[in-house]
Amino acid sequence: MTIELLNHTESTWHPTSAGTRQALLDPVLGTTLAWAGADQIDMAGCYRWARTHGGGALRSMTYPQRADLLDQIHQTLQSRRDHYLDISLRNSGTVERDSSIDVDGALYTLSYYAKLGRALPDAHRLIDGDRASLCRDGSFASQHILVPSHGVALLINAFNFPAWGLWEKAAPALLSGVPIVVKPATATAWLTWEMVRDVLEAGILPDGALSIVCGRPAGLLDALDPLDMVSFTGSADTAAELRGHPRILRDGVRFNAETDSINSAILGPDGSLQAEEQLVREVERELTSKSGQKCTAIRRIMVPAKRYDDVAQALEARLAKVTVGDPRTPGIRMGSLVSRSQRAAVDTGIDTLSGSCDRLFDGRNRITVQAPEDSACVPPTLFGTQDPDRHPLVHQTEVFGPVATLMPYRDMAHALDLARRGMGSLVASVYGEDPSTLAHAAAHLAESHGRVHLISPDTAKTQTGHGNAMPQSNHGGPGRAGGGQELGGLRALNFYHRQAAIQGAAGVLGQITPA
Repeated sequence: MTIELLNHTESTWHPTSAGTRQALLDPVLGTTLAWAGADQIDMAGCYRWARTHGGGALRSMTYPQRADLLDQIHQTLQSRRDHYLDISLRNSGTVERDSSIDVDGALYTLSYYAKLGRALPDAHRLIDGDRASLCRDGSFASQHILVPSHGVALLINAFNFPAWGLWEKAAPALLSGVPIVVKPATATAWLTWEMVRDVLEAGILPDGALSIVCGRPAGLLDALDPLDMVSFTGSADTAAELRGHPRILRDGVRFNAETDSINSAILGPDGSLQAEEQLVREVERELTSKSGQKCTAIRRIMVPAKRYDDVAQALEARLAKVTVGDPRTPGIRMGSLVSRSQRAAVDTGIDTLSGSCDRLFDGRNRITVQAPEDSACVPPTLFGTQDPDRHPLVHQTEVFGPVATLMPYRDMAHALDLARRGMGSLVASVYGEDPSTLAHAAAHLAESHGRVHLISPDTAKTQTGHGNAMPQSNHGGPGRAGGGQELGGLRALNFYHRQAAIQGAAGVLGQITPA
């Protein structure tokens, strides 16, 4: 039985449009799971209602009060965890381990921001930095403050994380006092919709604080006001299209993007056999976790030239043991891509890289897929290039699936240069023994990466993983990665606040903050 993903705007549920709605499919079996469509939704009315009703009610609360709302959302969703895992298995085609990365990541992020919010002042605005005197006797001074935006936050999310992708944006927005309109990627919108519906039915948030549109609504950006915000996760091409919209380009709607990223894993020149084994395990995990459909997944592997063959053989041995297929089949370790169209895109990307790289491991010839032949399952592929300086495609082409390329480097300076050729990435990880070497690498990688993940023997068992975006740390990256910033603890609240410098007498400034 299929379900209809009703849209929720202006505190009302709206049916889809039968003539233009889209089908959400099981990526393994090809069966229709749900229908989505939003072409008849009044987006101007949706945003106006959210600003007026949802925003006003949220801003009337203090930060700890809004943190309590996040805690209630967390508890409500936690009680339905198994249901969400089942939806993920069916709609995203992921095994339970991969589904839990999404669902449990969402739950953890909500609980983390609830904890942060309870420690904030019982106030409606925040101090930003120290007061600065503007005259010799200090009678006239400047104090920066942060006040919640009176706009609406449009959250446009990608298909690979329908749960975490929602709440990692929504948690800091709601904590800031800003109403949200959620626009999930249609292919996997079912899980997002179920979570939003459960929160709405629980009556946790004020009317208008949370809306959802599934499908392709007309006027999604046209109806925004200059003081609204858009937080986007997806492809660089779509981000460029959104940036060119008049509301963003001309009117100044605040825009945050997290896009394509060709991330790196580097085995340091001093790396022991233990470090090599750690890198190999992490690469195998990143290739197979969510079938490589993570914006933070490892796409390039840099190793000392003399270790190239050893690492290639170790990766081949591990990948050969991966079982791929329908996640409902016992013993399957890696599920499918989210859709058959995504499988076609990955197949095209593999063919593209084949023109400039060697195939060190071709899972399509080595692994028997336990699923229908026309499913969206794609086994992992490991490429290799002995001369990465002469093959720019490996630094420019991201295949958004279980695909990575191994390459040798001459020295650490060469390795760092290769990593930078991604022209902006979300994360790079470095595996080694010497603290000074790791620190040196981090200082250089920080210029072109949003996060640098350093693995040494003392962190081998406690490190959180190359591809895991933890809410305590920044998530985003410069250049090609979108130039945006999410998470990072309380830093995430900055996007949903307006900063202003208040200049006046010391006594007046004291009355303004905190309040």
